[in-house]
Amino acid sequence: MTSESAAAEPVLAAEPAPGIAEAFARFQEGRLADAETICNAILTAQPEDFDSLHLLGLLRHRQGRNAEALRLVAAVLRRAPRSAEVLSNYGLILSALKRHAEALACFEDALASDAGHLLALKNRAASLKSLGRHDEALAAFATVHAARPDDIDVLNECGGLLVRLGQIEAALACYDRALTLAPQVAELQVNKGSALAAAGRFMDALACFNAAIAIDPQCAEAHHRASLIRLRSGDFKNGWRDYEWRWRTQWAPQVRRVNAPLWRGEPIAGKTILLLAEQGYGDTIQFVRYVPMVAARGARVILDVPPPLQEIALGMDGVAAVLRTDAPAPRVDYQCPFMTLPLAFATELATIPANVPYIRPSPELVAEWRDRLPQTGRPRIGLCWAGSSAHLNDHNRSIALSRFAEILSLPDLRFISVQREADVEAQAILQRHGVVELGQDFESFSDTAAVLAELDVLISVDTAVAHLAGALGKAVALLLPYPAEWRWLTDRADSPWYPTMRLFRQTVAGDWDAPLARLRKELGLLAQR
Repeated sequence: MTSESAAAEPVLAAEPAPGIAEAFARFQEGRLADAETICNAILTAQPEDFDSLHLLGLLRHRQGRNAEALRLVAAVLRRAPRSAEVLSNYGLILSALKRHAEALACFEDALASDAGHLLALKNRAASLKSLGRHDEALAAFATVHAARPDDIDVLNECGGLLVRLGQIEAALACYDRALTLAPQVAELQVNKGSALAAAGRFMDALACFNAAIAIDPQCAEAHHRASLIRLRSGDFKNGWRDYEWRWRTQWAPQVRRVNAPLWRGEPIAGKTILLLAEQGYGDTIQFVRYVPMVAARGARVILDVPPPLQEIALGMDGVAAVLRTDAPAPRVDYQCPFMTLPLAFATELATIPANVPYIRPSPELVAEWRDRLPQTGRPRIGLCWAGSSAHLNDHNRSIALSRFAEILSLPDLRFISVQREADVEAQAILQRHGVVELGQDFESFSDTAAVLAELDVLISVDTAVAHLAGALGKAVALLLPYPAEWRWLTDRADSPWYPTMRLFRQTVAGDWDAPLARLRKELGLLAQR
């Protein structure tokens, strides 16, 4: 069971041929090699045996050999184009290949043949979810739930979709029902805890994560999510320790493989260490602040960061070299991911290294961009209203540009867009308000930094540009959704990570009116001054 688009198990026809029954039994028991041997023996004698080809395709799917599985089941489908079972299994393999639109069509064809085919219903709902059609996916899972009210997978999926759609109480009801049926399933406690965290009920969420750990002490998701609650509350000692469980979750960061021990804070003078970017651009910018501290301990520091950050990283104090993306891993004495550095330095809330600026723009780039900025003497206000749409929480953190109309109408301020992408509607709004558009011409964060250095204030949602401005020591007005990420702590208007940053928080999920009104008032005072 999983909260992420759990596809139902494949099945053969309702009455498999006698020669295949034993192979199917072995398949169900997980004895895949035995099942394959039987299938191959049948196919040697009867190369076109329908059930053997079908089961062999499912075997390949179970083994992760989905391209081969698709070919085998496609051959079966040509012989039985209206079979709900074959169509459902073909769609299942397409889903595994991330071909969700094609998979959805298969499940719908299966349901056209057999409207009550529960596995096709369940997999159709999962495909809708994978396609981001969350309202339809919820309705589809509700149909399955009506037929199987005690299916904990379906209850779990409904809970996740309801959280995504902001219906937290309904989600909690799904998880509570599932836990009544299966009280010893740790994942249900984790998902219920995540729903509670989404509602800002952090201590209740922590209780759920602890309950999951009591059921399964090795439940990495529970440990990891509990660490975020602890970090949010300022319990850094336990938070950083438990944050290391991230490497064992299904969403573990991807880092370069390095044949060197993990640095945990031991003496490092005279040694070489490779520090590794592991998550988003913003995370890298936030935690690259530790580089001068590592260098101050006498280490030679090499960085592995994404290409858009490499030029900036080269200009930092204490950096000996920055690896090219295609360069082989060097021989080093230690390696450490950036977000493990707070643990290595035993960082507490009171000892966060907040000396800004710790990133500095290229003077040459600043001079190049300066000519494109307005030179009116009025305060220059940067604007970044959206993050990457690929971010899991982007629907909560990004703000439609139209919501900034009253702010953009303030007199005596000049607005500069540092947004990398702007659709046709956004560009029309920018032009209507006379906003200078620069962000779409940025080639890397070096360009962004050069422009930010010339601004008086940056207005931004929670994205990498805000981190960069904070690292440059620029004034930042950061607009945060409710609840905000763990790094911004709770109920604070400032950030101990970035002394020049002000936080404008939602107090009700989805309500940007209040923080935007507060921001407009403060900008109005700035314009008057």
